[in-house]
Amino acid sequence: MTSAFQQCIDPQCGATYAIDDVRVACQRCGNLLDVAYAWDKLPVPRSLTDFEPKWARRNDPHCFSGVWRFHDLLPFAPLPQCVTIGEGQTLLLGSEGVARYIGLTPGRLHLQYEGMNPSGSFKDNGMSAAFSHARLVGANRAACASTGNTSASLALYCSATRLMRAVIFIGSGKIAYGKLSQALDYGALTLQITGDFDDAMARVQEVCRQEGIYLVNSLNPFRLEGQKTIMFRVLEGLGWQVPDWIVVPGGNLGNSSAFGKAFHELYELGLIDRMPRLAVINAAGANTLYQLVEKRGLRWNGGRPQMEIARRWYDEMDAHNRRASTIASAIEINRPVNLTKCLRALEWCNGVVREVTDQEMLDAKAQVGANGLGCEPASAASVAGAKRLLDEGVIGPDDRVVCILTGHQLKDPTATVAYHSGDQAKFNEVLGSRGIHTAPFANHAIPVPNDLDQIINAIKTHH
Repeated sequence: MTSAFQQCIDPQCGATYAIDDVRVACQRCGNLLDVAYAWDKLPVPRSLTDFEPKWARRNDPHCFSGVWRFHDLLPFAPLPQCVTIGEGQTLLLGSEGVARYIGLTPGRLHLQYEGMNPSGSFKDNGMSAAFSHARLVGANRAACASTGNTSASLALYCSATRLMRAVIFIGSGKIAYGKLSQALDYGALTLQITGDFDDAMARVQEVCRQEGIYLVNSLNPFRLEGQKTIMFRVLEGLGWQVPDWIVVPGGNLGNSSAFGKAFHELYELGLIDRMPRLAVINAAGANTLYQLVEKRGLRWNGGRPQMEIARRWYDEMDAHNRRASTIASAIEINRPVNLTKCLRALEWCNGVVREVTDQEMLDAKAQVGANGLGCEPASAASVAGAKRLLDEGVIGPDDRVVCILTGHQLKDPTATVAYHSGDQAKFNEVLGSRGIHTAPFANHAIPVPNDLDQIINAIKTHH
């Protein structure tokens, strides 16, 4: 066995595959795969502080990258082959205003802002790693199904590196223009099929199998290796101290799965002394994980999940033709492909799952924006979820909480403008059908005649 390999996540199976074997599921049992490491054969850091000297080598692209400066913790490919376009230059910021909104003690909330990535979302962390593996195996085409952010990231990496051509599957009417514009501008072949994300996800897997195209959705275990580094940067921002809670939006469940793996590996390597708790937040209109975990009792059970619970839920959705529906398009997913990996992460991190309404997300988003960071609606699920958990007493006011803001505000500006517009017709057109009835934190533009005195009066009146 080499120092890096792929392994079935089912502990009863445990089948292994070579690192250059292109597959997204175990051939023996059909379960998902991990990228695994024989750490005893690798130069493991003695301490997380060993990564700090790399900041002095900012002219080295791999040290500049917020993914590859942590190469020692995801060493599946030789560093010179690892693809970077400057991903991971993100911020962990405290926010007293958002902390007050949630109900946390000042200084206890941190927002990890992934909107600063090159394509404007967290996806670039995983895409950098997936592209590195695709380069390793000699792929020349890559494909994904997407609600928007994955397609933007794939298209950007193809355009910027010229290593591959991009093929993107989107559902009809299920992608925000801010994201679609990126895929089109970067030159990707974009196929809009009749159906939603779950339909697009099924078709892209079939096409990739038949045509030998490299799949970059988060079924790909190398995608999740890159997304682990978000947690490494969180620890870096906290002086290598482990927070009490990580709160993350839940869509396809790639981030929650990657975060659990990151902390589990760090703990097993002795690089951290405890695990944080994990909270995964669904949109109420796409709440499969919440229903399965909190309502129906599905658990990882040490690798023996009762997947019949999930199958019955999916059959029920099909029988009622229940489609995902939320303003948070990035997490508008009913059949999360990383369900089992997320269940494992919840077990490792003593996690919980909650759902929040579109109203709660947009109100939380407005508070995030009013305090200096612009995020897309799905990102604000983490803040809305933290508020709900604190109201329930699950999170304590003195707990140190990190909320992940997954994407930039301009990914979906239509919802933002509708919320703040003060135009009831526009509000109803864009948001009313989503069960959003009020905008308590709206900051609408004030119409003023082109007259100096009236302009000055408006400033004095409203400021």
